[in-house]
Amino acid sequence: MSKIGIMGGSFNPIHFGHLMLAECAREEFRLDEVWFVPTGYSYMKQNDSEGKGPLAVERLEMTRLATEGNSYFQCLDIEVQRKGNTYTYETLQELKSKYPENNFYFIFGADCLYGIEHWKEPEQIFNSCEIVAALRTDFVEEDMQTKINELQEKYNARIHFLPFREIALSSTDIRERVRKGKSIHYMVPESVIFYIEEKGFYST
Repeated sequence: MSKIGIMGGSFNPIHFGHLMLAECAREEFRLDEVWFVPTGYSYMKQNDSEGKGPLAVERLEMTRLATEGNSYFQCLDIEVQRKGNTYTYETLQELKSKYPENNFYFIFGADCLYGIEHWKEPEQIFNSCEIVAALRTDFVEEDMQTKINELQEKYNARIHFLPFREIALSSTDIRERVRKGKSIHYMVPESVIFYIEEKGFYST
């Protein structure tokens, strides 16, 4: 069976922190591929960009541009094509149905473990995949172990730690820099920068 990492998010815009996390998880867990899944309409997050913000299909295109140079990365439109709210459990169930030969590893920051029970149908998420929780290298692993034990006992969750040096990048900061006319070079792939400039995203 193939081992497939799943990276979800609004990717508004995607940046090198996202790409480095995906590559780190791929190497650490010997994943065959990492699939990036930009959200369509997230019920948990509104588009909070300043000025003209990208549509879902445009965030999808930025993600495709950012990942096209890595043969281990793929970009999926599964959530962008879905009508209505985007729910992680539905995405994972659909992927499991389409690709039953794959084992899926859902990659996110370890702090999400404290909120995942408030996501839609958390038990379905844990049943559909294993969790790769990226833990900052300056964070004490034992501080989070109690929460992991709770999730494992309640949902039979399969959770793995991924030591990951925190990258001081955020999509919010990148949008703000564009709004102020500041450079985002070395934060975002050049192809994505060109697309942002071409479309006039985030600028007033």
